[in-house]
Amino acid sequence: MTLVLGVVCVALLCCCAVLAWRLALLRQSLDLARRRIEVLEQDLDAALRPGPPTSSAERAVRRVIRTASRVREHGIGGMVQTTIDDLASWASNERADILNMAAADGTLTLFFSDIEGSTELNERLGDKVWLKVLVAHDRVVRTRVEQQRGQVVKSAGDGFMVAFRDAEAACRAALAIQRDLRRPRADSGVLRKHRVQVRIGIHTGQVVARDGDYFGRNVAMAARVADLAHGGDTYVSEPVADLLDGTDIEVEPVATYELKGLVGEHPVSRLVEPS
Repeated sequence: MTLVLGVVCVALLCCCAVLAWRLALLRQSLDLARRRIEVLEQDLDAALRPGPPTSSAERAVRRVIRTASRVREHGIGGMVQTTIDDLASWASNERADILNMAAADGTLTLFFSDIEGSTELNERLGDKVWLKVLVAHDRVVRTRVEQQRGQVVKSAGDGFMVAFRDAEAACRAALAIQRDLRRPRADSGVLRKHRVQVRIGIHTGQVVARDGDYFGRNVAMAARVADLAHGGDTYVSEPVADLLDGTDIEVEPVATYELKGLVGEHPVSRLVEPS
């Protein structure tokens, strides 16, 4: 009897040792996963809030964009101030050339987007889940923008400012983004579980470029049009609606608005989802 009890005790001790060993491994795995999540959060935060240029390539890009502005103001002579080294560094960088982005008449189509009710969603989901939603949303927007040869000018949190060479490309990107968010793909688990609605505004006009960003009345117009949109909708200005004539993209009038800080009344239309 004593022998049996001894064997049982030894077996129990062995089981406890194995369980303790497995528990230690599990704790190590959890600690590693936690550290990886913290690194991902830091990387995302740095990507969404870029600082000043730190590389020669980015400085070259900004100098070339400033030169493009001088070309518009002073003619081709302004290009003399751009060195061969600047152009070589700029060509090796991923950022798009403002001279290539603008249409033949010097206009650019600007696209603004953000997630409707993002603050409330963040509060309801919590920071970690909300971060996953932002990453998935970011992937959808950037994928569709790249497919239509757009350039992400900047992003902050859940908002994007994007430049396109023409209005049709911007509208096709917007329609695809709205479709992807309305019916997320099977591998977009977080978006299928936590649906988001994005409002998008699009406007076409001439802009002023400086340090990789765009400024001027038409930038403000695009932002104001986006502010009018509801989640899941894309609103376009009258110039964009006119440029869509002859394409298979349909619009329907919404209303005429007085836009804050802009003179006059401005007709706004909504992109119609293809059936």
